[in-house]
Amino acid sequence: MNAAEGLLTRLRGVYGIVDDGPGFELSPVAWARALTQGGASVIQLRFKRTPMGEALAQARTIRRENPGVLLLVNDRVDLALLCDADGVHLGEHDLPIADARRLLGPERVIGATIRNAGEGAARLSEGANYLGAGPVFASATKSIEVPLLGVEGLRRICETLGEAPVVAISGIDEHNIASVVAAGARAAAVIGAVGKAADPASAARRLSAAFEGSP
Repeated sequence: MNAAEGLLTRLRGVYGIVDDGPGFELSPVAWARALTQGGASVIQLRFKRTPMGEALAQARTIRRENPGVLLLVNDRVDLALLCDADGVHLGEHDLPIADARRLLGPERVIGATIRNAGEGAARLSEGANYLGAGPVFASATKSIEVPLLGVEGLRRICETLGEAPVVAISGIDEHNIASVVAAGARAAAVIGAVGKAADPASAARRLSAAFEGSP
């Protein structure tokens, strides 16, 4: 087992995304802390608006406070390296996987967003370690102008790709998280279900319990 494969053993359950977009009052550091307290196994930092210096300071604090989680950075390979994150997640229009791998080396994790099984097979062949499949449900936090997969679409992707780790993305909350587990997802990405909750740590705890309690 190489280093990246070892890190992937943490990829299960609640995959919390910390977002700096408008509409979230929770600070990134407090958000990450709530996710860890609630049992999240993965934290992805999605800094789209925060100045780089501030984002780096926050990312380093989050890394220091949450040593046991799989810490990923959305898009920014430079930020991931500087804060000693475990890897990155790359969207459709982000840095190509091969170029990210050159910078990150073999020991860090690379995830990639996909919309169907064909894209999943392609991203795996390019060197992705896991796949973020979505949108499964309509997002409550941003507009996504692509068709929804739904639970059955997610199931087809998981079945077609076999043992490849798949993270279900978009619109997941404590009421539907069990359905993505049943469809074969290794983890479930959550944003607003924690970031907009009155008690974020309790919300994360309920999501973790719902995931683990799924058949």
